[in-house]
This record gives sequence, C-alpha cells and structure tokens, in this order.
Amino acid sequence: MRGACWLTELKVESGVKRTLVLAAFAAGLAYGAVAPGPALAAVSITVNPDAIAFGYSDGYWDREHQWHRWPSRADAQWYRSHYKQHYYTHRHDRDHDQGWHESDRWWNHG
Repeated sequence: MRGACWLTELKVESGVKRTLVLAAFAAGLAYGAVAPGPALAAVSITVNPDAIAFGYSDGYWDREHQWHRWPSRADAQWYRSHYKQHYYTHRHDRDHDQGWHESDRWWNHG
C-alpha cells in the first residue's frame, strides 16, 4: 500500500515536469473535492517536446543537459515521428559524447 502522499514518491526530473506534476496535483485536489480518491489515477503526465534537445531509443537529453528516460514508449514514438532530425534510433551511450551534441544547439537557431 502506498504512503499517504503519492506526490512525495514521484521522481521529478525537470522544471517543466515539476510544473506539470504540481498542476496535475492541484487539479486532482480540486476534482477530489467533488469525486473522492480514484480521480487522481486518471491524471497522465507526458513529455514537453519543446524541452527536448536530442532523443534516443533509451531516453532523451533536455535542453538543460539533463538525461531522462522516456516516460512511455508512446512518447518516444511520437517524438521520433515529429522530430526525426533530432531523434537517433540507437542508445545514447553508443556515442562518444553520450549523445549530447554540444555543437548542435539547434533550438537556438530560430
């Protein structure tokens, strides 16, 4: 059985994700006043594609140079189909730079 506060068990990895988790939690609290308990189970958190620098089969680097695993296979597939030029079909650790391409900050080029 989980502890009293499920929010403390989440591993929040970035500012964007933290904001989404807190917004979902607040929405859950507001909804919970009307519908108890199970309403929180329906909340889904996804990846913000605008925060991703480079995607790989095993995860992604965000633009702040923090590594993340994909939350779901669906997120990885969506990113791959919409950002093909910044997605690599191999694992990030295959590259000599662990997949962080310092010279390719494509998001700064307008």
